[in-house]
Amino acid sequence: MAEPIKHITIVGGGTAGWFTANMLSVFFGMQKNHPGNRMRITLIESPNIPTVGVGEATVPSMSRSLQQTGISETDFFKTCNASFKLGVDFANWNVDAKGKPFSYINPFNTGHRVSGIDPGYYYGRFGGSGASFVQTISPAQDLGMMRKGPRPLGSKPYSEPVNYAYHLDAGLFAKMLQGISVGRGVEHILDDMVDVERGEDGSIAAINLKETGRHEVELVIDCTGFKGLIINGALDEHFISYDKYLANDRAMAVQIPHPEQTENGPKFIEPVTRSTALGAGWSWRVPLFNRIGTGYVYSSAHRSDDEARDEFLDLLGDAGKGAEPRVIPMRVGRTRNSWVKNCIAIGLSGGFIEPLESTAIYMIEMAVRWLIAYFPDQSYPDSLRKRYNDVASGLYDEVRDFICLHYALGNRTDSQYWIDAREELEVPDSLAENLEVWKHAMPVMTDLKSQHLFSPEVYTAVLQGKRIYQMRDDWNAGLSLNLNREMWRKHVSGQRHKISQFVNAMPDHVALLRELRGETQKPTDNALAGTLAGSTQQAGTVPLPGLGIRKTPTIKTPVAPLDAADGNLL
Repeated sequence: MAEPIKHITIVGGGTAGWFTANMLSVFFGMQKNHPGNRMRITLIESPNIPTVGVGEATVPSMSRSLQQTGISETDFFKTCNASFKLGVDFANWNVDAKGKPFSYINPFNTGHRVSGIDPGYYYGRFGGSGASFVQTISPAQDLGMMRKGPRPLGSKPYSEPVNYAYHLDAGLFAKMLQGISVGRGVEHILDDMVDVERGEDGSIAAINLKETGRHEVELVIDCTGFKGLIINGALDEHFISYDKYLANDRAMAVQIPHPEQTENGPKFIEPVTRSTALGAGWSWRVPLFNRIGTGYVYSSAHRSDDEARDEFLDLLGDAGKGAEPRVIPMRVGRTRNSWVKNCIAIGLSGGFIEPLESTAIYMIEMAVRWLIAYFPDQSYPDSLRKRYNDVASGLYDEVRDFICLHYALGNRTDSQYWIDAREELEVPDSLAENLEVWKHAMPVMTDLKSQHLFSPEVYTAVLQGKRIYQMRDDWNAGLSLNLNREMWRKHVSGQRHKISQFVNAMPDHVALLRELRGETQKPTDNALAGTLAGSTQQAGTVPLPGLGIRKTPTIKTPVAPLDAADGNLL
């Protein structure tokens, strides 16, 4: 009978390494200096190699991970200068019939059916009486425009009247996770890896370190970033590039101050990530509590670094004066098999797809959850390894398809980049087949081979956001349906009324963040406090259209089990 694994070695720190260490330390119930600990976890990190710092914007599953690993919400917001994120605002990705660029939001909340029919059909036929599609199903756009938070002052920790994610400082987040993990008993070694020893069966037997010497390995997790020093280097596992599908291969990043500051911090913070299309890619804008993280993701085939820098700094205007953006080459694609022998690649070593939908940390989270679900013994069963690789590859391809959708349905003609993105890049077969189907029918569950993160409703939001059904003659979904215009008008009117009530009741985003950081006293006589987080509705609150009100417990200790739930939260 095979022996259980008693020692996990993580090579590489940053968000990937410490997120992995944190989740595994909870799952294995580690407590520092506790003699009953069955599992030992060691993280080896080079003191000389900087981390990339990916993942300053997240998706809604982050709240679950923080709760399950016993992280205080107040500590998280204050330590990581976090803010709320309700979706992604896409600016200038498409133009209207007159050639004028427009914007749309991809929200974290989706609507419900109208008399059993997808609201996308109604909106495609009749529009929204002046409201965008998102404004008929979600408060995200209205909250964003009014710069409001997603829950009342005084609400319970991690309460979610609407789905939200976070913006956070990736470097500070990794340090926070490091402190928590080491406090639980994770061993931290600062040293450089010299080489890797392989056993007779080809597995990793040991890692030789510059100062510490030989470090024997049972199970090793490769978090060495784009280099994939173990999975792609020592094990020579093939990397599958997505360059025939996605052109962007470089990024530059910089931090800038908020445009308006007061003695109490920024005057306003938008609760959305912004993606603004430029001449050879797009610029992100992630507003944290203390600053704004921004950058340019672009194609080196269409812009040199100097040209991209000039274009990016021109976009920033006065805010970018004196800024020196850091250029980051990106390896876009995935390692063919994330799990080879006794090595599992997590983070950038496993794969990376441009950060258009803020998926980097989510990919780390799911890699760890699947490792927990299929955790092996020292025989490393092929069945577990194969299943892990299948689901991991499926997630990378799922994200690839969703990102490709944004480019395949673009209609800009003002630069060669956008023409090439639409006409020269390949569309994955799985997406191409769906695009043909979606000319005649709204996306449904059976269309998608993998939907861990992007559901059919999310695809519908993008199709409607890009105005596909209003602007292209070959898109005629729902023409044969007997849709009642008056019923739709009343539905939209009712939705807008409920959403307006909810948005008006929500606090200013900055005020909410200051409370969560412990900088202001929580209200004791607030009729809204906790109502949307609880199971009972009180005066002054309204349920959101299509959303049930649920109670989210406060997690004080890491007792919740970590499982392989797929996080289908969009």
